[in-house]
Amino acid sequence: MQKLAGEAGLTIGALHAPCLLLTRRVWSTDPVRKIYRSIEVAQEAGIPLVVVHPPFRWQREYRGWLEERLAGLEERTGVTVALENMFPLGRTEDRSGVTLHANADIHELDGLEHLVLDTSHAAVARHDLVTLRRSFGSRLRHVHLSDNAGRGWDSHLPPGQGVLPIDGFLGDLAASDYAGAVSLEVDLRRYQSDPTALRRLMVDMRERCETALRVNEPVIDGSPTAGPRA
Repeated sequence: MQKLAGEAGLTIGALHAPCLLLTRRVWSTDPVRKIYRSIEVAQEAGIPLVVVHPPFRWQREYRGWLEERLAGLEERTGVTVALENMFPLGRTEDRSGVTLHANADIHELDGLEHLVLDTSHAAVARHDLVTLRRSFGSRLRHVHLSDNAGRGWDSHLPPGQGVLPIDGFLGDLAASDYAGAVSLEVDLRRYQSDPTALRRLMVDMRERCETALRVNEPVIDGSPTAGPRA
């Protein structure tokens, strides 16, 4: 990661721990051990922040560890660990809205010091982006930016291809005292067979975000699903 960033003249603003279903066995199935290993990699690569997913409802020990021991680990290592807002993972057959994810309810992030705002996740959970950003306040450490199709699933579309008021959100973010990075975390699979269109889209996304945020120094994300960073 350091080599690629150096060749491009960039810095890496964040590393995403392997939290997805497909990576559930990477660096152990224990979420705490995953965090330790992610911090080790971040330290080696000079990355200041690790992004992780919050605990499921049944992961009480993980939740307790986050509240009681994470701060000490961050202090010892110098790496910040920030948790993403998520969304319901399941519904009952009568669609009454039973949620399986521990932190689908945004209030369950209370008491956690460092947070990541994912705009597509917010859309699935039906949160207003600006209201959510302001509720995070000084706890906001990183932003995963993408659009959403508005159909109840996590689509991670390029900004401008969905229903979210991305420009308004970025304008509100720029007017705040937020000092972290914004990562374009978008699904680019349909552009893989057309390198010209892919490059054009990546440049357009970055320029759009830089204009809205009025930033001059681009950064990239260590997340395997992320695109260019503003």
